[in-house]
Amino acid sequence: MGRRIITSQLEAKGEEAKLDGYFEKLIKYVPTEIVGGWIAITGLIKGASNIPINTILWILLVIFTGLTALYILKQTSEPKKPLALKQTGISTIAFIVWVFALGEPFDSLSFYNPVYGSILLILYNLTIPLINPVENGKKNSIL
Repeated sequence: MGRRIITSQLEAKGEEAKLDGYFEKLIKYVPTEIVGGWIAITGLIKGASNIPINTILWILLVIFTGLTALYILKQTSEPKKPLALKQTGISTIAFIVWVFALGEPFDSLSFYNPVYGSILLILYNLTIPLINPVENGKKNSIL
């Protein structure tokens, strides 16, 4: 199973290929590998002493956001098909939403409340699978 979301039989490889449903799209949109890397690195940083933890976390957030976009572009790349830019954008935002829900470094902002992150994460993850990322110039469609 490739990472690219398949929404029409024309995009599928082979006659037996299955179109992606709600749960398959959710799995392909959320960059779990990058989120896992973020969790591991933030755990290492929080355990370190004598370092500017908050500054490092903000810098890493920028780096990981760019890394997410590059990673998803690479994972969805297929010959003779346009870049999966919409899927990449949705996945990159998904990473930021996950980081917001996890707290750091957003918890250093005065308005931050963990409840906001949890609500945003639930709503975002429930709605993104409804988006079909048509990449050939057609409009996005829901379901």
